[in-house]
Amino acid sequence: MLPEVALNDSFGSRLPLARASIDRDHLSRTLGIEALLADPLARVVVLHDRLALLAEPGRLALLSPGEVPSHDLALYLGRAVADEPGLAVGAPVVALLVDDEVAATLSEGSASAAWGDLRLLGSELSTRDAGLFTEALALANWHASYGFSPRTGRPSAPDAAGWTRRDIESGAELFPRTDAAIIVGITDDDDRLLLGSNALWEKNRFSLLAGFVEPGESLEAAVIREVYEESGVRVTDPVYQGSQPWPFPASLMVGFRARVADGASTIGRPDGEEILELRWFTRDELAAAMGEIRLPGSTSIARAIIDDWYGGELPDRGRW
Repeated sequence: MLPEVALNDSFGSRLPLARASIDRDHLSRTLGIEALLADPLARVVVLHDRLALLAEPGRLALLSPGEVPSHDLALYLGRAVADEPGLAVGAPVVALLVDDEVAATLSEGSASAAWGDLRLLGSELSTRDAGLFTEALALANWHASYGFSPRTGRPSAPDAAGWTRRDIESGAELFPRTDAAIIVGITDDDDRLLLGSNALWEKNRFSLLAGFVEPGESLEAAVIREVYEESGVRVTDPVYQGSQPWPFPASLMVGFRARVADGASTIGRPDGEEILELRWFTRDELAAAMGEIRLPGSTSIARAIIDDWYGGELPDRGRW
C-alpha cells in the first residue's frame, strides 16, 4: 500500500486538494469494474452533477454498491490504506455517477444526506475524503469531455475500470488528460501583493494572476509571459511554491511567487479581456479591504499563496 499523501511543510499544509490517502492500485484496473464492485469490502462514492453525496456535513457518504440502485458510469479510485469507520484497509473504492432519479432517491433516504461541492468543501474534508472527491471529479470530468475520440471522431467507451476510453471501432486507447496552469503571487520592492479582478467574476472579487502553460513552454516561462500579458507588469525569479489538482474541470495548478523585475514599472495595465482591474495591496490594506472585496476560497491554491504572503489567515470566511 502507498503511504498517505499529506504535505507537512508550512505552505503544503495549506493545500487541501493535494492530500490523499488512497492507493490508486493500477494493477487492479485490469480486473474490470464489475469484479471490483463485487468485492464484499467494496464501497462507493456517489457523484451527481459534479457534486458528491455526503453522509453529514464535511464527510463523504461511503455506501455499499448494493445501496445504489443504478449508475451511468463507474470509476475505480483505488484501495483504502488504513482501517477507518465504514472502510476497511484494502477495500476497493469506486465512484458511481448517477442520474437525477437515483440522486433524489439517495438524498431522500437519509435525513442527514446532502450533496456537496468540492470547491466549497475541500478544506473541510478529511485527507481521505478530499483525495477521493478530487480524484473522482477529475476523472468524471475527463469522461464527460471524451465521449468521442479526438483522433477519429468516433464514439469511445470506458475501459480499464474507468482509467481509459477506447475508440469502439478502432480499439485505440485514450488516456486521461490534465491541463497544467500556473498561478503566481507577485510582489514589488515594498512587498505589496498584486491582485486582479477577472472579467468572469463579480467586480469585487480579486485573486492572483494565473494562466495555462502553452505547448513547448516551461512553467517559469509561463509565469513571466502570463503576468505580462494580463497586467503589463514584468516579473523575474519565479520560485515554485507547491501544486494541487483543480478539477474544475481538469487543471493542475502550479503555484509560484515572483517579484517585479528590477527597473520595471509597477503600474498595471489590465488586458481588458481577462483582467479588468489590478490593485496592489500591503498587508494592512488587504486586511482592511475584506469588507469591500472578496478573495478566493480556502480550497484554492490562490488562497494558500495569499495567506502565506500575509503570514496567517485573513479575516474572512475564505469561501468563494
